[in-house]
Amino acid sequence: MDIGTDDRYGNKRVHQRMGSSSTAAVPDRANKVCYHWRAGRCNRHPCPFLHSEPPAAPAHHQGLVWRNPNVGGGGGGSSNPGPPSKWGKGRGGGAAGRLPAKVPDKICNYFIAGNCTYGENCRFLHSWFISDSFSLLTPLQGHQKVITGIALPSGSDKLYSGSKDESVRVWDCQTGQCVGVINLGGEIGCMISEGPWVFIGIPNAVKAWNTQTAADLSLSGPTGQVYALVVGNEMLFAGTQDGRILAWKFSAVGNCFEPAASLSGHRLAVVSLVVGSVRLYSGSMDHTIKVWDLATLQCIQTLTDHTSVVMSVLCWDQFLLSCSLDKTIKVWVATESGNLEATYTHNEEHGVLALCGMHDAQAKPVLLCSCNDNNVRLYDLPSFSERGKIFSKEEVRAIQIGPGGLFFTGDGTGELKVWKWLTNEMPTS
Repeated sequence: MDIGTDDRYGNKRVHQRMGSSSTAAVPDRANKVCYHWRAGRCNRHPCPFLHSEPPAAPAHHQGLVWRNPNVGGGGGGSSNPGPPSKWGKGRGGGAAGRLPAKVPDKICNYFIAGNCTYGENCRFLHSWFISDSFSLLTPLQGHQKVITGIALPSGSDKLYSGSKDESVRVWDCQTGQCVGVINLGGEIGCMISEGPWVFIGIPNAVKAWNTQTAADLSLSGPTGQVYALVVGNEMLFAGTQDGRILAWKFSAVGNCFEPAASLSGHRLAVVSLVVGSVRLYSGSMDHTIKVWDLATLQCIQTLTDHTSVVMSVLCWDQFLLSCSLDKTIKVWVATESGNLEATYTHNEEHGVLALCGMHDAQAKPVLLCSCNDNNVRLYDLPSFSERGKIFSKEEVRAIQIGPGGLFFTGDGTGELKVWKWLTNEMPTS
């Protein structure tokens, strides 16, 4: 789809697909649309490519923004490939025979800020992304402050987003319309979904909503803001401002969540949590990562390689990935003793805020890395070859995997964007 007008719900649909430059001959040029014409700056006369759009997309795409993967049998995700042999080496994944995208165009900073006066005559790129592997489907606007969580509960046709504007917005997956706004009376620090449940971290509490039964629970115990939530071993864990990790277990008899444990050890706020196999990993403002045994809930190792706040932790295959405001992404692997050691460090030019792992349309693993320069970089794993880049007006704090090749980002302005991996390579000119 290549639509640039407002839809009937007032959402702009921007589908600019940027291709990498290539010196190889392009077969059947007469049927390829000119990339430069699409960008409004083709100066070739005559041009060997089309200066018109291809036929409309098949009818089954029409009227559909995106679907919740958990409706009617799940999202059909692919399993992870085998263990990688190299980290940070080689050209990485992507389509066979295709080099990683190397787009020379410079993004117009005035366009990003919303005040470029040159319009189509601007010599810099007017786009929210650079890649030939994915496209922007639609922005969803409504939040007034940074988005801190995105959730898609199973059995629901709704998407939930939480923000520091103290509200949760509910979006219809069919239309992209906001169909509900719930004010929680406190800044939302994080939000996740597990089955039909939506869990929301707010100051001094965790809200638990069941989207199937309409149950609305409030879990007390946290002191200060709840920055991170994760579910593992049939327990809900919450990382709190005072450095503790609280755990609750659901009681079917009382239809409630009962306190199960309080994990102490971090000196400052716990801002990231992830569960992998039989371990819970926590990242903190005290610059450390702690490894907890899920069976005993005891800390079995503390990782101290980062030199600033550990903003995000992610499990991929048998590896743990972590990112920090120290401008690094570290890859950890278990040694023969069972302890984790950093086996590779990827350096960024800016502090790293969030990590999210997913598969592209060819089922290749991709890492999304949000930095505090307002950009999200996409890397092939395990090579860390750059796959593309997403631009935002402000920092992206929330990234969520969606159904059928979709993913979502939420930035500091309160804008939620819906992205889609492309199943076919984009023709280049």
